[in-house]
Amino acid sequence: MATADIIHRCEELYEDLDFTAVRNWKDAEPGRKVIGYMPVYVPRELIHAAGMLPLGVLGGGDQLEVIHGDAYYQSYICRIPRSTVELAITKRLDFVDGMLFPSICDVIRNLSGMWKLMNPDVYVRYFDVPQNYSDEIGGEYYRNELEELKSGLENLAGTTISDDALRASIDVYNQNRDLVNDVYRLRAETPWKAPSAEVYLLMRAGMVLTVEEHSAMLRDYLDATLQEDRPQRDNCRVVVNGSFCEQPPLNLIKSIEMAGCYIVDDDYMLVTRWLQEPVPTDGDPLLNLARAFLHHSADTAARYCSCDAEVGQFLLDSVTRTGAEGVIFAAPSFCDPALLERPMLVDRMAEHDIPSISFKYAENSGQMQPIREQAGTFADSIKLWS
Repeated sequence: MATADIIHRCEELYEDLDFTAVRNWKDAEPGRKVIGYMPVYVPRELIHAAGMLPLGVLGGGDQLEVIHGDAYYQSYICRIPRSTVELAITKRLDFVDGMLFPSICDVIRNLSGMWKLMNPDVYVRYFDVPQNYSDEIGGEYYRNELEELKSGLENLAGTTISDDALRASIDVYNQNRDLVNDVYRLRAETPWKAPSAEVYLLMRAGMVLTVEEHSAMLRDYLDATLQEDRPQRDNCRVVVNGSFCEQPPLNLIKSIEMAGCYIVDDDYMLVTRWLQEPVPTDGDPLLNLARAFLHHSADTAARYCSCDAEVGQFLLDSVTRTGAEGVIFAAPSFCDPALLERPMLVDRMAEHDIPSISFKYAENSGQMQPIREQAGTFADSIKLWS
């Protein structure tokens, strides 16, 4: 299969706000259920082991006009909760049997309560995470959270999630993360062969497909890139940071690339590679998931960092690993976690003489010319003076 065919399929999934692929999966067999989740880490392995489909709900993007959703929230917060409410009110998510709201910020915490008021018959859970990362305290707390989630999913599915089923699901997601990481390595090494807009669409596809189908798509893409010869441009290499929750418009990613930047790492769709190491498949699967989150999850503003953790080291390691020449801080407007962390990250980059620029966006940003000009000036300055 050619790269263009794969990306065309991804674009269709990306643009379909009615989630037709997910509806078709659910309708294919009686009794199938779908669990939605917001785009920060949740243990999708548990949902998969229950025979359900995890559905990443990432707001309405730039295609959805938010009318009713604005009545539920004030204007001085990010857009993703309002557009997510709009998806619900317009019946685009009426097939979803449950919703998980991971611990991101106060806005998403409130959205979980709002969802319960709007959909009293739907399984809703705010999925909290520990702020103590010792195995004896935070690990035990998190394992209990996983146990409660497992019990809730079992009640909804009308079945028991066995340890063997969960181990098998862990293995399937380990394979998927390996393939995701392979795509990211390909882009870091040869970004002209795997443009960031394509990589982004590939990861978005994983939010609506079964993990098995998504893994097959990633394999096809990796194989297809080997068969194609794309021109290399004199672009500078940058890391994009701050977009781990509300996603940027696709045109924003394209604009950065058109401005003369190769995006060699980012935190778009970080949910697909939140766990940085494979989860063991032997022993207690819930304990393995808990310890993987505690000790091997990505360092981001949506995850608590202990006092002895060095802020910005994860980003600095990314810059070093990918050979990036600068950092673009792109965060959604009113995103408290990203915008509160940004000054510390900017200072850390400056300490290491890594140039950076900053801007904000919304998922429905329409005017890309200022962003393209800012990114283009940044790229030119790196080429001239770095």
